[in-house]
Amino acid sequence: MARAGGTAKTIFTCGECGASAAKWQGQCPGCGLWNTLVETVAEAPAVGSQRRFAALAGAAGLQTLSDIEAREEDRLPTGIGEFDRALGGGLVRGGVVLLGGDPGIGKSTLLLQALAILSSTHEVLYVSGEESGQQIALRARRLSLVTGGLKLLAEINLERILATLQSVQPRVAVIDSIQTLWSDQLSPAPGSVAQVRECAAQLTRLAKASGITVILVGHVTKEGALAGPRVLEHIVDTVLYFEGDTHSSYRLIRAVKNRYGAVNEIGVFAMTDRGLKGVSNPSAIFLSQHGADVPGSCVLVSQEGTRPLLVEIQALVDQAHGNPRRLTVGLDAQRLAMLLAVVHRHAGIVCFDQDVFVNAVGGVKVVEPAADLAVVLAIVSSLKNRALPGKLVVFGEVGLAGEIRPAPRGQERLREAAKLGFTRALIPEANQPRQPIAGIEAIAVR
Repeated sequence: MARAGGTAKTIFTCGECGASAAKWQGQCPGCGLWNTLVETVAEAPAVGSQRRFAALAGAAGLQTLSDIEAREEDRLPTGIGEFDRALGGGLVRGGVVLLGGDPGIGKSTLLLQALAILSSTHEVLYVSGEESGQQIALRARRLSLVTGGLKLLAEINLERILATLQSVQPRVAVIDSIQTLWSDQLSPAPGSVAQVRECAAQLTRLAKASGITVILVGHVTKEGALAGPRVLEHIVDTVLYFEGDTHSSYRLIRAVKNRYGAVNEIGVFAMTDRGLKGVSNPSAIFLSQHGADVPGSCVLVSQEGTRPLLVEIQALVDQAHGNPRRLTVGLDAQRLAMLLAVVHRHAGIVCFDQDVFVNAVGGVKVVEPAADLAVVLAIVSSLKNRALPGKLVVFGEVGLAGEIRPAPRGQERLREAAKLGFTRALIPEANQPRQPIAGIEAIAVR
């Protein structure tokens, strides 16, 4: 389909959600963001498409689901335990993994370490679109990696990368990064919506057909979301986010989507001069070492995927000068406002003239509602300037009616707290264990 004069028809596509519009407008009709529409070339409809579809339908191999043999996919451990935990046990043949994170947080370092370990037993390929081969060789030398069997391709043209993958047939291939690739079948520049979507789709198609495990590195926006359309996350099998403060030596990998394992699973790493090293006891990172009990501090037993994790929640409540502020680090600010309203309505504790600051120690992001009770107790402790008892852990969701709701896997949380030396736990009544857990007293509340 073309306009008079032979020029191709164009449409305007949103760079965030992938929605399209016939003409440019300031606000995306799909996601509502401003100045995200980019002009792209519309695809021409295929000639004789009805006849073609009829022929394809006749050739399609329909199956009955009960006739298909279901079997577990074999996992390939990367040799890095915390990375395997986030992946759900290892890499799956034909799986496509998307790893996103801030610049400089350690994405390329971690994947280079994993490929160096795998290269001793499997065929692996590292495709670099951002760094030259010399730069990657210098990083490998700095990390003291053995890379004798690791193949490297510095290329950004999709067709050449696909040809190399089909020729080499590696067990694992890393594409660093998906935003740098471009296909000569499309006119937009690398990093555009059309290029990112098409390149990801072509690589995914090859992975499923050949059994190659493909790991894509993705850039993130300043808001922390993966750059490009959200369809990129829907195409792949697993989406991992690198989290953590670049000023701290600790890093977290969180699985936000995983077709082969649990979501919200995390792996914890420490950045050293020899690369990223897994942390065997991550709870020690997220607990501050106070010489004595201090007001505004409460220890939460969080559940990240299949792993119980102890995190210190800190709160500071101070007299407001002007409009009171509500600030959270690692927690949901909207949920904080809701909890303050619940405390005011059902406990008579007034904070509308106070600044309230809440922080999850160690740079971890706590997203589960079971953190509510710990946040409330930390706020009240700071407001009253009274420290909570030592060796106390807390978990439980707070409802709008003031009730304390249960949290999943309560007994696993209590066992983890007891293992780390905590002696008392304030928990929802529904999480009261039937049999006492050695070393810890459970105090049930409603």
